[in-house]
Order: sequence, then structure tokens, then C-alpha cells
Amino acid sequence: MADLENVANLLALSVVASSARTAEQTLKELEPQEGFAITLLHTVASTNLPLSTRLAGALFFKNFIKRRWIDENGNYMISANDVELVKKEVIPLMIQLPSNLQVQIGEAISVIAESDFPHRWSTLMDDLISKLSADDMVTDAGVLNVAHSICKRWRPLFRSDELFLEIQMVLDKFAVPFLTLLQTVDNQIDEYSSDKARLTILFDVLLLLVKLYYDLNCQDIPAFFEDNMSVGMSIMHKYLNYQSALLEDASEDEEASVLSKVKASIAELVQLYISRYQEEFDPMVDNFIQTTWNLLVSLTPQPKFDILVSKCMTFMTAVARVPKYFELFNAESAMNSIVKEIILPNVTLRESDEELFEDDPIEYIRRDLEGSDSDTRRRACTDFLVELKEKNESLVTNVVMIHIKAFFEQYNNNPILNWKHKDLCLYLFTSLAINGKITNAGVTSTNVMLDVVEFFKSDVIPDLLNPQVHPILRVDAIKYVYVFRNQLSKDQLIEILPVMAKFLQDKEYVVYTYAAITIERVFSMRQSAISSQLVFSKDDISGSSELLLTNLFGLILQQGTSPEKLAENEFLMKTVHRVLLTTENSLGPFSLTVLNQLVEIMKIISRNPSNPIFTHYCFESIAVVVKYYHTDLSALIDVVIPVSLSILGDDIQEFIPYVFQIMAYILELLPTGSAIPPSIKQINEALLAPSVWELGGIIPAATRLLKDFIKLDHSVYPDLVPVLGVFQRLISSKSYDVYGFEILECIFTSMPAERLQPFLRQIAVLLLQRLQNSRTEKYLKKFVVFLGVVSFKLGSDFVVQFIDEVQNGLFEQIWNNFVIETISKIGNHLDRKIVLAGCLNTVVSGNIFSSKYSNLVVPTLDAILKTAASESIINVNSELVDYDAAEEISTFGSNYSRLSSVIEKAFDPLPTVDAHNGLRKYIGETLLKFNQKAGGNFLSQIQPQLSEEGKNALNKLCTA
Repeated sequence: MADLENVANLLALSVVASSARTAEQTLKELEPQEGFAITLLHTVASTNLPLSTRLAGALFFKNFIKRRWIDENGNYMISANDVELVKKEVIPLMIQLPSNLQVQIGEAISVIAESDFPHRWSTLMDDLISKLSADDMVTDAGVLNVAHSICKRWRPLFRSDELFLEIQMVLDKFAVPFLTLLQTVDNQIDEYSSDKARLTILFDVLLLLVKLYYDLNCQDIPAFFEDNMSVGMSIMHKYLNYQSALLEDASEDEEASVLSKVKASIAELVQLYISRYQEEFDPMVDNFIQTTWNLLVSLTPQPKFDILVSKCMTFMTAVARVPKYFELFNAESAMNSIVKEIILPNVTLRESDEELFEDDPIEYIRRDLEGSDSDTRRRACTDFLVELKEKNESLVTNVVMIHIKAFFEQYNNNPILNWKHKDLCLYLFTSLAINGKITNAGVTSTNVMLDVVEFFKSDVIPDLLNPQVHPILRVDAIKYVYVFRNQLSKDQLIEILPVMAKFLQDKEYVVYTYAAITIERVFSMRQSAISSQLVFSKDDISGSSELLLTNLFGLILQQGTSPEKLAENEFLMKTVHRVLLTTENSLGPFSLTVLNQLVEIMKIISRNPSNPIFTHYCFESIAVVVKYYHTDLSALIDVVIPVSLSILGDDIQEFIPYVFQIMAYILELLPTGSAIPPSIKQINEALLAPSVWELGGIIPAATRLLKDFIKLDHSVYPDLVPVLGVFQRLISSKSYDVYGFEILECIFTSMPAERLQPFLRQIAVLLLQRLQNSRTEKYLKKFVVFLGVVSFKLGSDFVVQFIDEVQNGLFEQIWNNFVIETISKIGNHLDRKIVLAGCLNTVVSGNIFSSKYSNLVVPTLDAILKTAASESIINVNSELVDYDAAEEISTFGSNYSRLSSVIEKAFDPLPTVDAHNGLRKYIGETLLKFNQKAGGNFLSQIQPQLSEEGKNALNKLCTA
């Protein structure tokens, strides 16, 4: 059993930068030991240890549970004894922990509950309920924290019978104690209204109760809550309206009080009710609308109320969405009151916003960017205004434009003193002008009552060109271009791009960052929503790309050598990537300068990877340079590979998938028959180490690199056993079996038959065991595709013998039960082509199939013909890489981060045949050739045995 003192020492070392990686690796090596999980929990619980060590233990425990509680098949990865002990001890332990540790252990419990509750942890709710008390609110808070960590999992889930059964099981046990405790807390708040300490813990409990109220109602309104709505919602309304000087610190500006948090959670709950359960909630809606309005009007601009204002505004937006309630606002006087009393006070720039602009500019940008500021006042007000505008565009536009005109007059009277009035005008005009949502592609539709281009000329360009304008107004002007880029002509954008480029030399962080963001988005523009053609090409920026890149690298590197600070601004690196993509191959010798800059940045951030988005675009940028500058491959290798080997040697796991992809792409650029560069070749054995294949995020890239080694020179692996060991490991995994097939296809198509011969039977046994014991639809499809590839590369007879060597006659069972049934189910176009053409090849090109298994010929051809003639086969061939639609990288972790710039080309054994008409032609021609070879009787003999659909398909394909 793991020693508590040793584990505690390692956890203490894990929070020290110099020893963190070694300590964490040592802890991971202890994970398989029985008792490790319990030792971790005891470390977290130990009050004799520093809080930092206990917090490190809580974090490690949470991640340990995520990694090792169950495998992909739902089986426990730790001992049965440890499983039982964890379930027995984790709840009593968590209840006693400080709140910051409770959060981490609560997340771990949520992970356990996701796999085990309710079927393998049926006592969980009973254990929790038994610890609730009317007297001990501290314990109650711990219990409710656990309950919330379990129930909040339901919020984003799709509705299903299994989910509703789980919710109902919890409700059957927990609903009555929940409501009883809610009423108890309500009564005690009244009783202890003058006792600050008692009141604070009661409101902590109330906050958790409101969150659980949402959890229990998030999928559907339970009968219990509908029957008791007047009780529950009356309490909610009471505390939305509640005031207590004891719970509000007048000297605090930033941190929200527990009372504000309770009100924000109540606003979120009633927003759920008005959105989902309007009919049931209808009798109480008016009270909540009036109370919310009064609350919004009374709240001061202090940041501590931001989330409360945001949640209240979101409720009002949901109210406006319902036609019946919108009528409350649908008059000029009411709309004017909304704009004056709610919208304007909450979108006006505050002193705290100015401080954020100066003191934490990257946070200012993230809050301000589209969709990133969901909990800010401005965003919530904008959503409310947009909802009102969608219901009555002319009314809202006219009312707001009156205010905009008045603010413009005040600004023009004294631009220096009243610059915030213009900021307000730009913000309101932009909000009014946009129809629909701002997407990655920008604004696609605008308010017909407003001329955004004319406004750009009259009120935006002056702020772009005036060097004396306030920096926030300059940012507003830049953002206007960013938002309405699609409405501006290419000529207008070309005129404004030099101005944007000049802003890359501005001293203001937000100014140069927004300029970079706008340049990146402008270069991403397409000629239409369905076009793959970009508006800007390399010819448009050929004279400015070097300067743009020089300025961007200057901005990145001016942050110094701190890896965290250097990687802070991912927007700059994203723009570097976009400029390189647009420039393509026109950089010439400057490409090596760019590559050296990128490698220097990579060296710095590798010391402490902190921003996964910055890292991703740094490697994407390296990949683009390699892609367009590979005429001098040896020079690229000399720059890129040494630092790549250093990353692998230091085991910087966050970077390894990227390094493997770039190494693989370099190998793919080499002409067939080339020698593998020695600097890359030296890692071929290390690539087979089991540790490489343990992390899911590395497996796809490692597979690609391993395949490239084998394709270029299979002799780099004189012993095939370790390579096949990797295949065996992957093929047994439901998550990664596809990569096992990729490796196996590569081995079969790249290696001489004599090297494979000693291993063929065992390979077939492994494939068929998985097929028999734990196949999935994905596995079955990849298995049939594999047979199609093998049929082309090694011949029809090889396919039959490969399976029959396991057991004579087994081929018929496998082909009849699995292959024929799967032919019509392949959806991927390339896979479908390989399966149809490969299965046809298996039928007509060899001797064993037609002689030994002649009874399979007709059903196989019938399935091939019907599938090939189906109109569902479409030809999708596109080299377009949609970077905007790519999954956003937000965290380092187990997910694979693919480099879109150097995507691997899928293996195609029939590259000259397209997946639609070319495939149909190929099938028809192949059948006619075989018919001719067979004396002209084959087709006439099989046609009567085909289904009607098969006969029609045969006539169609052969005639064509």
C-alpha cells in the first residue's frame, strides 16, 4: 500500500515548478498500487498538512479518478477493495473539507457517479440523505455540494429513458427532504435575520439548494415540483427580493456577496421555468418580471453585481421571447423606459472597464469578443435588445436611434470630455445593425433601417485615422471593421488594411491585439458562404506579408522569456498562422527566418506549456512553413528536428502529438525510395514504447508516424513483434481500434509477404476474437474495409486463406454473417469505394472464392450492385480545410489536436477511381471483363438469381 508520508511529500513537490514534472510522474507510477486511492484521500483529509499539499492531492485525486476509475468498456481499473473503500469514505470526507477542496473532490464524485450511479452505487442517495440535519448547516452544505456535483451532470445531457429513470430515482428519495430543508432554511433565515455568522452559512446552504432546484428540474418539470410550485417558487421570489445589510459589504466592489449569488441562481432558475415550463409557471410570471425589473433598476454599476445583472437580463430576454409577455414592452413609452432605465446604464462604459483595459488587457479582449462575454452586462443587455428588436424592429430601432443621436451631439460638443458617449453610440449602433448571430464568418445580415457602410465612412474611419483619439474609441473602430467586414467591399478593406497593419506597432495592448484579430478574420473571408475561394490571395499581400509577420513576432517576443507571458496572447499567433496560410509559397528565403522565430517561441513555451490555443497555432504555423517551403527539406529538418527531439527527450506530453505530426509530414514529403533522415530515424524504436500508446491524445499522431516509417523503409523494424504488439494493443480498444487497422493495412501493403507469413494466423485470430467477443459497428466496418484493401494488394485468394487458416471453412461464416451484411452500411465515401471494389475483386479475381465458396457469389454481387447503384453515393472531393469549423482547442488533455495545415491523406488503393460515377463505371467494366473471360456466360447465369433490385442495378451498371 502507498505510504501517506511519501505521497504527501510528492504532492508538496508537485506544486514547485522545478520538481513538478518529476513528482507527478512518480505519483503516476504509484497509481497501480492497491490502496493508492485511499492514501490520496487521507492526504487530502489530513489537517496536519499544508493546504497547498492537500489541494494538490485533491486535484490529483480528481484526475486519477478520471484516468483510472473505469476503462472504455466500463470495467474498474483499480482493485475491487479500493473501489468499495473510496465509495465508503469519499462522501464523509468531502463533507468535512474546506470549500476549495470540496469542489475538486465533488468533481471526482461526479465522475464516479457517471459510471456507477445508480446501478453500482445504489446507496449513494440514502447515504447523503441520512446526513442531512435541521441543526448542522455546515454538514448540510457538504451534503448538498455532493448532491449538486452528481445532479448537475444532467444539465447538458440529451433526453433518454435511462436518464429519466435516474432522475426519477433521485426524486423519489430526495425531493421531500429537499423541500423540507428548503423550508427549514427559509424559516431559520427569518429567525436569525440579525445574526451575521448564522445568516451567512444559511445563505451558503440556500445557494446550493437553488442550484439543486435547477438540477432537479433541468430536463423536465417533475410532478412533485409542479404540485409544490407555489411553495418552492414563493421562496424563490422572496429571496430574489430579499435585502440584508449584514450580507452586503459596502466597501467591496469586485467580489459578489452570497446574497447576490443566490439571486443570480434564482434568476437562472426562473429563466429555465419561463423557457421550458411557461404554462405551469404562468400564474407567477408577472411577480417575477416586476421584481426583476425593480432589481435591475436598483443595482449599481459595481462589478460585484455583474453576474446578477447578467442573469436577470437573461430572464428578461426569455420573457421577451414569449409573444404573450412581449406585449408588456411593445409600446414606445415602455420601450423608452427599458432603454433609459435598463439598457443604457448597463452598457455604458464604467471605470472598472477602463481599469481592465489598462491593467488586464487580455481579459478585456476575451470578455469583449463575440460570445466570450456571456456573463457581462453588455452582452446580456445586447441579447435583450436583440430579442426586442426581432419582435418589433422599427419600434426598437427608432427609440434607440433617438438616444444615439443625442449622445452623438454631446460627443461632438466636447469629444475629449465626452468620448464615452461615442463609445456608447458605436456599441448601440452595432447591436442594432446586426441581424442574427455573429459567427466566425462575421455578420451575414443587417438591419434594413440602418446603413452600416455609410456609418463606417462618417463615424468609424475618422477614429481609425485620428492619432489623438482615445484608445478605447480606436478599438471600437477596429472592432467595427471586424464585425462588419462582410458588408465592406474588398476595395474598402484593401484601403483599411495598411491602417490595421500600422496598429500592430501601437503601444496599447488591446489596440494591436484587436488589429491582429481583424487582420486574421479579413484574410479568412470567403467569396460566399458556400465558396471555398478566399477573398484575399497571396497576390494581395505579397508586398506586405514580411512586414506583417515581423511586427507580429515583435509583439509576441516583446513579452520576454516567461513562457506563460509569451503564450498569453493566442490571438497574435493565430494571426501569424493566417498570414502564412494566405502568403502560401511567396515568402521565399524569408520562410527560414519565420521558421527560426517560431522554433525560438516553441523552445520558450515548452518550459511551461500554459496556453493550448497559442501552442496549437504555433505548431500550425510551423506546419504551414514546412508545407510551402519543402523545396529545401534538409534546411527545414536542420531547424525543426533538433528542437523536436528535445521535446521528445524531455517528455513534454502536451507537444508530442504536434511533433509527431510534423515529423510524419516531413517523411511524407520525401520521394518514394528515399532514405529516412537519420535525425528522425533515431526515434523509430522509442516510438514503440508502451508509454507512447497510453495517452489517447498521442495515438493518432504516433500511428501516422509509425506508418510513415514502415512505408519508407520497413527494414527499420527488423523485429516485427513490437510493431505487432502496438497493433494488438490498439485493436483491443473500442476507442482506438481504427488506428490498429491503419497500422495493419500499412504492414500488409508495405512489407514483403515472407516477413508477414509467420504472424498471419495470430493476426487473424486477434481480429476474429474481437469480432466475436466485443465488436462494435465501427469495428465491423473497419474490418470489412481492411479485407477490401488486402484483396487489392495481396489478392482474392489471400483474403480467403487468411481467414481459413484459423479454421477451415470459417471464411464462409465470416463473409456471410458479417461482410455481406456490412457492404451497404458503409457511409464514408472512400471506405465504401474500397469495400465495393475490394469485395468485387475478391469474387472475380481469384480461384478459391469461386470454387470453394461459390454459394457466396450471388449474395455478394447482389449486395455490391444494389449499393453501387444507390443514389446515396455522392462524390465529395474537396481539398478545402475549414479552419473556422475546426474544433476549438481549449485545453491540453486526452483529445487529439490535429494540425489542419498538414492533414494526412487517407490511403486509397484505387486513386484513379472516384467514389461515384467512376466507381460505378469500374464495377460495370470489371463485371463485363470477367464475363468475357468466363466465356460470356457468367452474367447470364447469375442474373436470374439476383434480387429485382440487383437485376436492375446490373443492367444499369453494365449498360453504362
